Amino acid sequence: MVILSEWGRLRHHRLRGLPMPTMNPATRRVLILCCLLLSWALPIHAQKVRDQVGRQIRVPANPRRVIALAPSLTEIVFDLGEGARLVGVTQFSDSPSEAKSLPRVGSYVRLDLERIVGLSPDLCLGIRDGNPGYQVERIEAAGIPVYVTDPRDIKGIMAAIRGVGVVLGVPAKAAALNAEMAGHIERVRQQVASTLYRPRVFFQVDASPLITAGSNTLINELISLAGGINLGAGPQDYPRFSWEQVLALNPEVVLISSMAGGHDSEQLKDQWRQWSQLSAVRSDRIHVVDAELFDRPTPRLLNGLETLVRIIHPELFEAAHGR
Repeated sequence: MVILSEWGRLRHHRLRGLPMPTMNPATRRVLILCCLLLSWALPIHAQKVRDQVGRQIRVPANPRRVIALAPSLTEIVFDLGEGARLVGVTQFSDSPSEAKSLPRVGSYVRLDLERIVGLSPDLCLGIRDGNPGYQVERIEAAGIPVYVTDPRDIKGIMAAIRGVGVVLGVPAKAAALNAEMAGHIERVRQQVASTLYRPRVFFQVDASPLITAGSNTLINELISLAGGINLGAGPQDYPRFSWEQVLALNPEVVLISSMAGGHDSEQLKDQWRQWSQLSAVRSDRIHVVDAELFDRPTPRLLNGLETLVRIIHPELFEAAHGR
């Protein structure tokens, strides 16, 4: 009876938009275990969908209280114009600015289950490369469905947008956003098709050790689309390189993530300037780029793509301005 009373109290506050009440920790733990059984008795219309990892799950037909379990998913929900549905996000969900004021539910790799349950969501949006599987299972055991995305490349990002659009009941908005992305990418393809060469590019993800991006990464895909050759291409996602290997590869363009090693831009560049024999150093083509444009699987990656095109093929823009 105590559990049913607590459940009723939570429902009362939730339906009336009141702040969620506190409860005895022991009662909270028991309530989490009972949520699944109790939720079956609630008159909630649901639909069956298959998420990006192939699981068939039941989700509310029109979820109003949503938690995004990764910063990228927070951005996607806002990109779809549905930010008002978010009642919780993870640490570092700082874009757009409206997301900064939302309640936090831990980091995407260390989720706070009690906080999630306390926010009483209809649906959680998860990500395979980040949210531990056992934590997703615990959320679902509490009666909260989790739609898991798996955006490993641009095609996967568009699939994630499409899936989130379906579970939020706004498939037309998702289709429009994907069409906008596809159009942007096609314009870049046509722009780069006119270039006569593809410069050798080294993208520095971290400084110590020296880490770059392999073939199965978004960074590799963006470099290729921007008309460059990724010198880190290979089977490892984020391989380590020695300076001897870098000297042998002799990159023509060096791109350094702004998060590499936590140094400021000039310090990051100075690490490369000591190697005067490198083509990139001789031609002063060492660039520090905003990490957020390359490490989150969201439509903002296209801003990163535009940045790369301007760095890798500046001649395209010089020609456009009659230089």
